[in-house]
Amino acid sequence: MTLITSISGIRGTIGGIPGEGLSPLDIVKFTSAYAIWLKKKSGKTKPKVVLGRDARISGPMVEQIVSGTLAGSGVDVINLSLATTPTVEMAVMELGSDGGIILTASHNPKQWNALKLLNSDGEFLSEADGDMILALARKEEFEYSEVDALGNIFAETGMNDYHIQKVLDLPLVDISAIRAAGFRVAIDCVNSVGGTILPALLKKLGVMEVIELYCEPNGEFPHNPEPLPENLTAISKLVKEKSADVGFVVDPDVDRLAIINEDGTMFGEEYTLVAVADYVLSKTPGDTCSNLSSSRALKDITEKHGGSYFASAVGEVNVVHTMKQHKCVIGGEGNGGIIYPEIHYGRDALVGIALFLSHLATSGIKCSELRKSYPVYQIIKNKVSLSADSNITEILSALELVFADEQINRTDGLKIDFKHGWLHLRRSNTEPIIRIYAEAVTQAEAAAMIEEVMKHISEIKK
Repeated sequence: MTLITSISGIRGTIGGIPGEGLSPLDIVKFTSAYAIWLKKKSGKTKPKVVLGRDARISGPMVEQIVSGTLAGSGVDVINLSLATTPTVEMAVMELGSDGGIILTASHNPKQWNALKLLNSDGEFLSEADGDMILALARKEEFEYSEVDALGNIFAETGMNDYHIQKVLDLPLVDISAIRAAGFRVAIDCVNSVGGTILPALLKKLGVMEVIELYCEPNGEFPHNPEPLPENLTAISKLVKEKSADVGFVVDPDVDRLAIINEDGTMFGEEYTLVAVADYVLSKTPGDTCSNLSSSRALKDITEKHGGSYFASAVGEVNVVHTMKQHKCVIGGEGNGGIIYPEIHYGRDALVGIALFLSHLATSGIKCSELRKSYPVYQIIKNKVSLSADSNITEILSALELVFADEQINRTDGLKIDFKHGWLHLRRSNTEPIIRIYAEAVTQAEAAAMIEEVMKHISEIKK
């Protein structure tokens, strides 16, 4: 069993001994801590929380425990039940809520679930707020409300329609062009909440035909739910068999978007953000942001449009902070996460789909041809295992000296920029390992960079 706590929430495998998995007692403990923090943060005796979940099998059970615990803590609950992560984020703002909880383990397999915690802006918590909640959970000094002060639980069923309409209302979403293109679109929603909202969005966008794969929100994931190429063979085959113009794949909570070309090849999740940013920047010039482990292609596209690119530490909350700091017009992460401030500060696959289809429709070319129009880079990911007593900070500092003649960034671990590519090394939050990412024009060049830095690490460890 596994239980992992971090500033953005609590995730783990369902069941097991309390403290070792995400058991009912763990769910109560962390929900109670969040309720205490929320009351202090809002200054209200009865704050309001939006609650939503993806379709995984444990969802109804976790939903009942969380909503009951919040009500028992004197917090009103607006329960969306099945809802995407971006839908919950937008609902927090639209409904004037003091916070939100999303029950989703994102791309993790079905035995996992999690509590993702939001502030009153519908955004993930700051490090300080997250640490405060974890400290409250460790103390377990909980006091629940008496009968007349219990919170109420309300059902809210209109937020999917609200979310879709907000996407349709975006000035850069070109419904006329999409309708005129007569697109046939295939979708894989991994039997989660995407199946409840993507077909409706696509039809309102004017897509001629929606070809649905795994759109029954029953939580029985038919394949590994992370939208990586090795997990997308069925949708790739379907796109070709049905002569679809494009395929879209989302993860269980619909904040990541992968794209399949009309010939069944992968557009590449690193290039989801690149393509959408290209379209946005062509209409509204400005600056962009992604995390340090995302493709250099976004920087190339941004500079082509006359803007500046900014890199943040890994993590959505860090990307959002940097985007706000530099007033970026678009940003996100190389895992297919699109953050478009025009609608809200959160990764949103619905926004990504609408903007990408607008781009594809107005470009007048095939999806595979659009992909070929972008700079070609290859990313390789690796890791180095260390002994428990290894000093990762000292290792990274020693590597900084080795590569002192290159461009160095220490925002999050160690990022080394070369003329032909880059290396990013960062410590794992959960294991004694260093994660290593490398990008270059070819896989051979990226692999050579990783081999070189691993040799240096071996020498430093001696």
